[in-house]
Amino acid sequence: MSGEVPSRSSRARRIVRGPRPEAVPALVGRACAVVGVLDIAAGVFPRFRHSRMHAMAEVLPGSLGPFAAALSLSVGVLLLLLAHGLKRRKRRAWRAAVALLPAGAISQFVYRHSVIGALISLALFVPLVIHRDEFKALPDPRSRWRALTNFVLMSAGSLALGLVIVSAHPKRTIGDPSLADRITHVLYGLFGFEGPVDYEGSTSWTVAFSLGALGLITAVTTIYLAFRPEHPAAHLTEEDEAQLRALLEKHGARDSLGHFALRRDKAVVFSPSGKAAVTYRVVSGVMLASGDPIGDVEAWPGAIERFMDEAKAHSWTPAVMGCSETGGEVWTRETGLDALELGDEAVVDVADFSLAGRAMRNVRQMVKRIERAGYETRVRRIRDLGEAELDRIRRAAEDWRGTDTERGFSMALGRIGDPADGDCLIATAHKTDEQPGQYGDLKAILHFVPWGTDGVSLDLMRRDRSADPGMNELLIVAALQAAPKLGITRISLNFAMFRSALARGEKIGAGPVLRAWRGLLVFLSRWFQIESLYKFNAKFQPRWEPRFVVYRASGDLPRIGLAAMQAEGFVSLALPLPRFLRRRPAAARPCAHSVAEQGVRAA
Repeated sequence: MSGEVPSRSSRARRIVRGPRPEAVPALVGRACAVVGVLDIAAGVFPRFRHSRMHAMAEVLPGSLGPFAAALSLSVGVLLLLLAHGLKRRKRRAWRAAVALLPAGAISQFVYRHSVIGALISLALFVPLVIHRDEFKALPDPRSRWRALTNFVLMSAGSLALGLVIVSAHPKRTIGDPSLADRITHVLYGLFGFEGPVDYEGSTSWTVAFSLGALGLITAVTTIYLAFRPEHPAAHLTEEDEAQLRALLEKHGARDSLGHFALRRDKAVVFSPSGKAAVTYRVVSGVMLASGDPIGDVEAWPGAIERFMDEAKAHSWTPAVMGCSETGGEVWTRETGLDALELGDEAVVDVADFSLAGRAMRNVRQMVKRIERAGYETRVRRIRDLGEAELDRIRRAAEDWRGTDTERGFSMALGRIGDPADGDCLIATAHKTDEQPGQYGDLKAILHFVPWGTDGVSLDLMRRDRSADPGMNELLIVAALQAAPKLGITRISLNFAMFRSALARGEKIGAGPVLRAWRGLLVFLSRWFQIESLYKFNAKFQPRWEPRFVVYRASGDLPRIGLAAMQAEGFVSLALPLPRFLRRRPAAARPCAHSVAEQGVRAA
């Protein structure tokens, strides 16, 4: 095992400090958003164009006449769509804005004969051209499903905005159309047809052009997203996986999460020497790594530099979930990022484990009760299982998952029984004295991944819902008791978020702030099982190893938290589809349970 991580040169340190929020892109993005809102307001609300804000509206391309109102609305919507991409320095967003602004200036001069409006439109165009080198970020991973998402969201937004447009001219509306009539008029107008609502004068044309523009924007953006070249989500290639396995064979004992780097829905960057690597996944613009870098600790800085360079090239927000204290020190030292303690990993040393004593009474009694009920356990390496039994275990784990959402990222491998994972450990519970079910006498499964040559790390826990409570306690004890024969000296269990706050907050003398923080965590445990997972881990008298989240700025933490919840499967921003239509990567079948859900089942 290598010694202390060497520092890099000051030049390299400056390079790796990574993407900081850029002043120009941020200002341009905000300006586009403001102009977009003003554009929409000028195209929708007649009074806005003739109020005291008329001078501000003059900066917008075309605010008079039916066609100009539709054009103003279209440009406003498009600028709003581009604002976020400009803030993230996206090259394609810059190209679209550069094309839109001159077109807006020309249309304003042609239709409104406004030199001032044209000049102000060009005023936003000038800094875009001058600072074009600021907008070089590459595209994010994407698929064809983005087009469907865009269609649904744009349709909903167009319907809502269309109702505002139809209702914004009460003095020129003929009669008193009902809400159903207004919705019908909007739906017809989005497709370019006349609806049941009538207006006086040219207002009918203004509303019709505006609704038609919304429908056209929805169609054009959806078609563009459907037919543009795909940038599929990154995944491990066979060569990448082979290289990672070689690194783990030499250095896998350092981090209990190391083997989870072999999830095939992750991407990887290697150090220039190839002796270290960082695996990651991009979620909602966050480049999310998990655990410590893989490989020789002396080569970590090179892998971290490549990681940060990749984040900067795509304008992704860099973040690391669940790194160790050593990993956190290296990340913060080499990149200038900050670290925050996220929780603790429960590690049980096999030599110190015993069911004797008062502290283990509850676990001891539960295990004996289950054994008296006729359950038996088997603890084996994956390579020692026959194909038929392994197939039965895979199908049972898939069926017993309990949720439609595949969960797991930082502490889940995402597969069982791959031929390359022969060193993985599996503990199974069986009950032979009752009628065999769909999966024979199999009642519960625990799956562990290697942690170096003398340790394992818990991957998933699944059980038949008809089985007696306590299956997970039974199998963890069985694994600990069988560990010496398998050459295992340490077992990593679940990760307990904010464990120290829960532990200190319940002790006598805890201050009001700590008690309030613990109370909030207990409240959140109704949905995220924070407290129950901590208490389940504590049953086995583990030692606690702190884990950290590494981040760029405190303002990024909410975004990183959301991305982490998406990666772990707790939050999904994708459109809900029937289960039989969902596409799951082959590498993720069957997918591992999330750590938190493991805790629910365990508790």
